[in-house]
Amino acid sequence: MEQQDEVNYIKRILEGETNLFSYFLDRYGRPIYSLIVQIVSCKEDAEELTQDSFVKAFRKLDSYKGDCNFSTWLYRIAYNTAISATRKQKKDFLSIEESVIDNVSDKEVDEMLGDSSNEEIISKLERALTMLNADERVLIALFYNEDKSVEELASILKLTTSNAKVKLHRIRKKLYVLINNL
Repeated sequence: MEQQDEVNYIKRILEGETNLFSYFLDRYGRPIYSLIVQIVSCKEDAEELTQDSFVKAFRKLDSYKGDCNFSTWLYRIAYNTAISATRKQKKDFLSIEESVIDNVSDKEVDEMLGDSSNEEIISKLERALTMLNADERVLIALFYNEDKSVEELASILKLTTSNAKVKLHRIRKKLYVLINNL
C-alpha cells in the first residue's frame, strides 16, 4: 500500500472506521516488534512495548500530518517508547575510548564485517551487539535489519542525515573493537 492509501486509511479511521487500524497492526506489527526487541533485549517487554506503541499511535493518529511516511512516524513512536523504558532501567554499557575507535581503519571494519561466511565473526558480532547501548543497537537494527535509509533513520531518531551517517560509521568501528576483544 502506498503512502497516499495509508493516509486515506488514517482519514477513514479518524472518521470512525476504527477497525481499519488492524491493517497497520498487521503490516507493521512484526517490524516494530523487531525494532523494540533490539532495544530492550527482552521478548516479553518488547511485546508489551509494541502494544503500547500501537496504542499511542492510535490515540495520536490525528497528529500524523503526512509530512513523512506513516511507517517512519510509527517507528519514531516505537523508538521513543522503547528508549523511555530502557532509560528507566538504568543499565550500564561498555564504553570505549574515542581514540581507540578513531584508530580503526574503514578497510579493517569493512573486511571483518563484510565476511558473512565466518561463523566465529558472526557469533562475536551477535555478542558485541548486546554490548551496545540501546540507541546504538536501534541504529544498527533499523539500517541493517529493517533496510531503512539514512534519511529515514535521521527522521525516526530526530537526527540530521549527516549525524546519522557519522553515528553509523562510529558504531561499526565500535563493533570492530568489541569483536576483536571477545
